[in-house]
Amino acid sequence: MEQQQAIEQAVTWLRDADGLLVTAGAGMGVDSGLPDFRGNEGLWRAYPALGAARIGFESMANPASFHDDPTLAWGFYGHRLKLYREIEPHAGFAILKRWGERIPRGAFVYTSNVDGQFQRAGFAEDRVVECHGTIHHMQCMVPCCSRIWPAAGFEPWIDEEACRLVGALPRCPQCGALARPNVLMFGDYGWLARRTDQQEARLQSWLASVVRPVIVEIGAGTTLSTIRRFSERHGPRVIRINAREPQIDPVKGVGILGGALATLLALDARTQ
Repeated sequence: MEQQQAIEQAVTWLRDADGLLVTAGAGMGVDSGLPDFRGNEGLWRAYPALGAARIGFESMANPASFHDDPTLAWGFYGHRLKLYREIEPHAGFAILKRWGERIPRGAFVYTSNVDGQFQRAGFAEDRVVECHGTIHHMQCMVPCCSRIWPAAGFEPWIDEEACRLVGALPRCPQCGALARPNVLMFGDYGWLARRTDQQEARLQSWLASVVRPVIVEIGAGTTLSTIRRFSERHGPRVIRINAREPQIDPVKGVGILGGALATLLALDARTQ
């Protein structure tokens, strides 16, 4: 009964809203076939070489990995870059895009995902905030300057069995030092936030124009609660969709237990 009531409330908010704020964590991409790095087990299933060496996610997603073993670091990030370029976003992205198109002030996305799936699904570049950066842009490892450039010219060739980049490492066009993804990693004091700061400024401008926002949060867990906290700050009409942890203070919103695609399909059927 509680689940049904949550769905009914969500539908009411979606129909009444003048702006749609989509907040998304890693669970948003699972239905597209993207690997779930929840715990090292998920990482090691996707990258057996890291499992064999007992290398955890926090060790790989760390600037030190590019200093210590750059071909391994770029094997991991290069494989992900290639995967994210090739994979098709699931139908839930199209549902969210369609909802935004029929709401007066449109939609804006705030995501901790670095995969670029919202843009690939047709969301406008200037309506997306990537709070942890993006794998589709690079920066200098040093960094020698504030330059951030598209990774479009880099075609990684990966030895998947060894999780290593084969061929030339990408270099900073300014100083020739090793390049790295413009992704915020663990213990990362060299990440260049300029691009994300510009995105967040556009979001704040949009929020100022919205009177009745509805927040649709998808697949954001509690291990890194950046997205959940952000959603709740912009409540009280938060629709939290989560396959494991849908709990939310009733004052701030409603929680729906379920995966991204199945839940979005169910809500979409009710809002027609």
